[in-house]
This record gives sequence, structure tokens and C-alpha cells, in this order.
Amino acid sequence: MKMKLVYFFLLFLSFSVLHSSCKTKRIIKDPIKDHGPEYLFKKLKENEFRFTDLSIRFDAEIMIDKKSNSFKGNIKIAKDSLLWISINPMFGIEAFRLLFTTDSVKMLNKLNNTYFIGDYSLVNSMFSTPFDLDMLQSLITGIDFSYYENDIFKAGIDGGLYKLTTMGRRKLKKYVRNQLDNDKILVQDIWLDPQDFKIRRQLWKEIKSNNSKMLFSYDAFTPADDGQPFPGLLICEITAEKNINLKITFSKIQVNKPFDFVFNIPDSYKQIQ
Repeated sequence: MKMKLVYFFLLFLSFSVLHSSCKTKRIIKDPIKDHGPEYLFKKLKENEFRFTDLSIRFDAEIMIDKKSNSFKGNIKIAKDSLLWISINPMFGIEAFRLLFTTDSVKMLNKLNNTYFIGDYSLVNSMFSTPFDLDMLQSLITGIDFSYYENDIFKAGIDGGLYKLTTMGRRKLKKYVRNQLDNDKILVQDIWLDPQDFKIRRQLWKEIKSNNSKMLFSYDAFTPADDGQPFPGLLICEITAEKNINLKITFSKIQVNKPFDFVFNIPDSYKQIQ
């Protein structure tokens, strides 16, 4: 049972796929001007996707250690508060439902009538990476973290994109909830499009880990229902205890509608550890 749970988290949290095979060649009309990190972060924040509540449909193809699968589903986000996910692996029938909050992870397995309630420790131990709600929200939407330091980056130009690099980014002290938050030091690279300053790629690695890194790429930007461009394609490679490649296509992007975040555990379901 525990291995099934581990496999599921690997299936979900590998929201990603190889950036190298899916890079889009971009035509830049004007030479890229050299800018400092303060300017680039200012432009990043001015142009990032803005929402309070968000709903997205997705189709995904995943490969875990050369074993492939596909699934589809729905994602709903209440910014900085809740992340709700429904996964439908076949025939449109819901198989899993997840709810992430700032300090908890919940899962319903409708295939065998079980549920899980815990924290991020299972996820983090698998990836040797300090996932939290802020990081998952950033991963999916292609925006920067909400509550991390911005003043320790260096700026450069790499392959026609602006590149922001840091060797140690921490959560801001007023948002530190526990010792785990306090100990997080994230090595991060961010590549920005010089035309619209959207994040095109970001690389994450925990400073304490030598065997885990995550590379996320964003492409095929498409208008949400309010006109804002949103990445229609999320691609990533996760290198950890298991090598995970995954490609996700987003559609029907709805912003700031009255969404429900239903997560009810039936009395007949059995809790798993």
C-alpha cells in the first residue's frame, strides 16, 4: 500500500518533461540589452500572470524510469491558500483527488476507497527537495515564488534569454512557519523571455542535496478567459531517486470565477499511512 502511495505522488509531482527536446527557437528582432537583476525582477513581477482563483484543465504524458502513462484532469488554485487537483486516468472517471494547503497534503483514492492525510514530508523525502504550496503554485503557473528573497540574484544572458542565478534563496523570515522552512536554501536559475519577461525555464535544486534537481520549461502561451497569456505547455525533467519526465498541456484557463474546492472523505473509505 505504501509503495502505491509513493508511486502516485511520483506520478503527480512529476509535473514536467525534458526541456532540451522541446525548446522553441525564438526570433529576437532587437539585440538584448544588458540589465541588472533589480530591473529584471521588476519586469518579471510587472508581467507575471495575476490571479486570485484559477481553474485549468490538463492532459499529461509521463515517463518514470522508462515506464510511460497518460492521464488528464482539472486543477484549481486559491492563490497562496489551496491547490486542488482531480486526476482521471481513463474514460473520464475520476480516480484521485488531492488537496494541498500551506501545511497539509490530502488524497482520495477512488479506485480502492482509501484516503491519505499528512504533510509534505513524504513528498519531500522522495525528491530530497523542500516542496511547499508556494513552490507547487509556482511550478504550475510559471510565476515566481511569492515569499522568497529577491536580492541575491545575478543577471546575465544565456541562449537569447535573460538568466537570473542564485546560489542560495531563502524564504522571507516573516513567512517562516517552522524549522524546515528556516533550513530551506534553494539553488535556482530563472530564464526570462526578453520580449515579455515571462519565465521560460526555471531550475530548482536544494543546496543540501547532490542527487535531486528539477528543470521546468514553459511554452505555447495561450490567452486565459480574461486575456492574460498563460503557458499552454509545461515541460520538465526531475532527476532524483527516480528519473521522471512529463509533458502537460493546459486548456480552458479560467480566472477569478466562483470555484468549488470540494474534498469530502466518505465514511466507507479507509485511511492509509
